[in-house]
Amino acid sequence: MGTWPNGRGQTGTMRNTVAVMNTKGGVGKSTLVLALAETLSAFHDKNVLIIDSDAQASVSSMLVPVQGLHKLQTENSTLVDYLVATVLRGTETPWTDYVVRDVSDVEEARSIFLIPSDMQLTLFEREVSKESQHARLRQAIRRLLAEVSTVFDVVLIDCPPGLSILTESWLREASYHLSPTKPDYVSLCGLEVFRRFRALNPEMGFAENLGVIVNMRDPHSESDRDYEAWLKQQSENRCFNQALPHQRILQDAARMQPGRSYMAKYPGDAGRAVRNVTDELVARLVLGASKHESRTATGKSA
Repeated sequence: MGTWPNGRGQTGTMRNTVAVMNTKGGVGKSTLVLALAETLSAFHDKNVLIIDSDAQASVSSMLVPVQGLHKLQTENSTLVDYLVATVLRGTETPWTDYVVRDVSDVEEARSIFLIPSDMQLTLFEREVSKESQHARLRQAIRRLLAEVSTVFDVVLIDCPPGLSILTESWLREASYHLSPTKPDYVSLCGLEVFRRFRALNPEMGFAENLGVIVNMRDPHSESDRDYEAWLKQQSENRCFNQALPHQRILQDAARMQPGRSYMAKYPGDAGRAVRNVTDELVARLVLGASKHESRTATGKSA
């Protein structure tokens, strides 16, 4: 591709950046980001940017072969390097230099782009804290999201578990946050920690809740059914109608196998569930953009 895609107007200008996170790890966050991106590309014809903000670089390794990812990391072409340049060094660096094209092993998903991660991200955050550069970090994140939101249809930010200063910046600057959770007690506690954090310092702004996706649900577990029902009873969760099953197929999707079709990667009931969730995600983004434009128009007319 010789030019950048232009996503303006398809889901609403600057209402298409989504921070995906849960303070609890092990909820299938990165595999969900992968499945959503590949479905958005293959079935909705969307240009998708994934920003990998997890030092483990899980979703990066799912989208790029190991050797290719290692090359990007050694050549200083990751999110860490972009943030070091813009935040710690104060250098005007184009984000386009850090975007990888032609990622994903799904033949039909050719419109996914990636800003990869590296384990040095943790060290970067230490430097930001040591140098008291929190404000500059947030400004850099705000500028980055403002620019990519006009180029791509959907921007998915894969945040690590926990609440780091970088994750807080994504959550305060993104349009939305999306929370995957397992239907168990510990994962629900992670949602509660996140809910309390969201209520702190409201004057600083926060991403709008796009919803909770029940992930890794055992269809034969009565306990899982009970926890899912409880989550859906809490209206503030805005739970997605479709839960994603706990199936080996979705775990295997994380392993790169170049040249396979979407249906080979996401077959059967698991694939249908992923597509249903993605359909609902698109509908919520469109509705959110419409409401935002309506509020903006009302404010201007007032």
